[in-house]
Amino acid sequence: MNSKSLNLVIAASLGLSLLLATPFSSAAQSYPEGSEKLMDKLTELLPDLPIESVVATPMAGFFVVELEGGQNLYGSADGEYLFSGDMYRLTSEVENLAETRRMTKRRALLAAEPLENMVVFSPAGETKSFISVFTDVDCGYCRKLHQEIAEINALGIEVRYLGYPRGGLGTPTHAKIVSAWCADEPTEAMTALKSGLNIDMKDCENPIAEQYELGRKVGVTGTPAIVTADGRLLPGYMPAAALAEAIGLN
Repeated sequence: MNSKSLNLVIAASLGLSLLLATPFSSAAQSYPEGSEKLMDKLTELLPDLPIESVVATPMAGFFVVELEGGQNLYGSADGEYLFSGDMYRLTSEVENLAETRRMTKRRALLAAEPLENMVVFSPAGETKSFISVFTDVDCGYCRKLHQEIAEINALGIEVRYLGYPRGGLGTPTHAKIVSAWCADEPTEAMTALKSGLNIDMKDCENPIAEQYELGRKVGVTGTPAIVTADGRLLPGYMPAAALAEAIGLN
């Protein structure tokens, strides 16, 4: 199998588009000690693999190759074996080591996004926790979630919206999201759009393109995509009560 075919096989298994991703540059990154043979083999056979980082695992002789979007590959130090999936540590409980790292990265990525770049719905009383929601104003389940925004706030949960037009940038939905962000009252504009109403179309300097890219890095594949304060990704709609339970408020 040639490298192009192998790239496509891995892309299919991971749900990635390697042709659109940023390829790994061996000149731009350094290898962890002991991973040189593995990385030389990957650079030779899979030059378009969108590698974000390479880290030693607790299991001797294996490294995790973290890809853009949160997927993981594991490779042997001798460069002979490569497999996909998550690694778990078995102690008194089962710990998903890969998800622990993904949670840490999500927290860091979202912490770097200024709150003023988001459309925020805050509780009238005490804020007990918050969720970051990558949203599309035209998606049915995004609208369903927004219908419960008052109940979510009443439970002490702040909702921080980030724009994620499912159809991509430059689409009519993208223009609607930009108009909400550029409105004099973004929360009112967001509620209007999610109620199926029209708002004045506006354009201004806005963070939607950057938030769309941020969503890709976080691992968003659909909307709504909810990221909890501790970095867990909860894909899809959840009723307010179930959401509160998921983040430990019930």
